[in-house]
Amino acid sequence: MSAGVALVVDDSRVNRLVLVRQLETLGLEVMEVENGLEALELLRDRPAAFDVVLLDVIMPELDGYATLEAMKSDETIRHIPVIIVSGVEELESVVRCIELGATDYLVKPIEPSILRARINASLASKRLHDLEAEYLARQTSLNETIERQKTELARFLSPQIAQLISSSDGEGLLAGHRRQITAVFCDLRGLTSFAEQAEPEELVAVLGEYHTMIGEEIIEHAGTLEHFAGDGVMTFFNDPVPQPDHVERAVRMSLAIRDRFQPLTDGWRKRGYELGLGIGIAVGYATLGRIGFEGRYDYGAIGNVVILASRLSSQAAANQILLSQRAHAMVEGLVEVESVGELSLKGFSRPVPASNVLAVR
Repeated sequence: MSAGVALVVDDSRVNRLVLVRQLETLGLEVMEVENGLEALELLRDRPAAFDVVLLDVIMPELDGYATLEAMKSDETIRHIPVIIVSGVEELESVVRCIELGATDYLVKPIEPSILRARINASLASKRLHDLEAEYLARQTSLNETIERQKTELARFLSPQIAQLISSSDGEGLLAGHRRQITAVFCDLRGLTSFAEQAEPEELVAVLGEYHTMIGEEIIEHAGTLEHFAGDGVMTFFNDPVPQPDHVERAVRMSLAIRDRFQPLTDGWRKRGYELGLGIGIAVGYATLGRIGFEGRYDYGAIGNVVILASRLSSQAAANQILLSQRAHAMVEGLVEVESVGELSLKGFSRPVPASNVLAVR
């Protein structure tokens, strides 16, 4: 039998000595106290130190009944098996102790073979409890780690993508699907010239202000951020969460970004930086899902709609929001626009009609 630690609680020094010797022959380490108060103090101070308690019934200060009841009412020590070892043979005492939570009730003098069997059973029960407690602690730690990782993941991913990865239905969407989306591209005008003149720290600070502002609006309008690439930002709507008003959301977000961009522009101008913002919006079908390789995946959209939004953004003058013809048709009653005619865009064989969004009606 594997060694354990037993606590003997008995007011009789002779009885304690007999029990200590019997327990030591079974390979246990033994500690002894002479009343219930001392036992409770020791157990509460070192709850993990003991594997079994052998408890007398008739004792001064605090008897065995009260000691047992106090132990089983204390969450930190109630799991420790208690064997009552008493000279009281009455059935009423046996029943009372068992009802209070005792593992067993042995009447003095104790037959060594019976004591061995009861100790073995109690130690097995204690070890099972310890294994369960260890498993639960590990499971709790694992769950906490997973939640921390989800929290960290959400810092680096769009909230919708973080939820997608951790959901039971997410794998199907990650594997790839086709859906109509509204794609939005934003990038800065004058950044190349600014980067040539500014210190790296200044460039990082400006981009940080710009990204923070755009990020807040993406979250506010429930867009899905695909990526930041220097001054370029790509966002799309209607995936992975369907949005019947995805074009309207894209337009309202773009207008909010343009409005918030102006104070930033004024602040940068005072520091000698001339920067503008161009935005392109297009609607169309795209293939969406996991893109990348083992160890580095993104959730992205592939299709002409993405290319068109990017080209419109590149073509936009400072503070323009260029809307594709199809996107304009879907929000025509909502926005005021001015035509910019047909644009010759890289990668498109024919000129593309576009409009500049002025305001929401």
